[in-house]
Amino acid sequence: MNHSQNTDGNAPVQGCETTKLSSKLRDAGLRPTKQRLSLAHLLYSQGNRHVSAEALHEEALGAKVDVSLATVYNTLHQFTDAGLLRAVAVESSKTYFDTNTTDHHHFFIENENRVVDVPASQIHVSDLPEAPEGMEIARVDVIVRLRKKD
Repeated sequence: MNHSQNTDGNAPVQGCETTKLSSKLRDAGLRPTKQRLSLAHLLYSQGNRHVSAEALHEEALGAKVDVSLATVYNTLHQFTDAGLLRAVAVESSKTYFDTNTTDHHHFFIENENRVVDVPASQIHVSDLPEAPEGMEIARVDVIVRLRKKD
């Protein structure tokens, strides 16, 4: 694809990057539709980051990707279920999606509504309870909430 806008209203994803993203989606069991490819380009072209569905939707509209907020939510959840993203729930009504799917923890900066990674060496989780019978611990998520001092 070239740098111009596609005829379907979705922002372009360029050449080699399109092939890599298509392969990434296929390897995760997802069909690489134009909307998924466009959203994947927005998600992964800036390195590791944390994004809310609303912020990605605004970013998509700014990049001329014709996509609804519902489609953004659905795509983020599909990517998460496929292991391409990691959901970071900071409140019952607020989830961020992390492009870094490795085991790590987070700071949530309350007054900025921003999530940042905690360096792996700074938190050590130990003395976890035994999981109930028939269950196993899948992952431990630590979210350290921050706010500016008075």
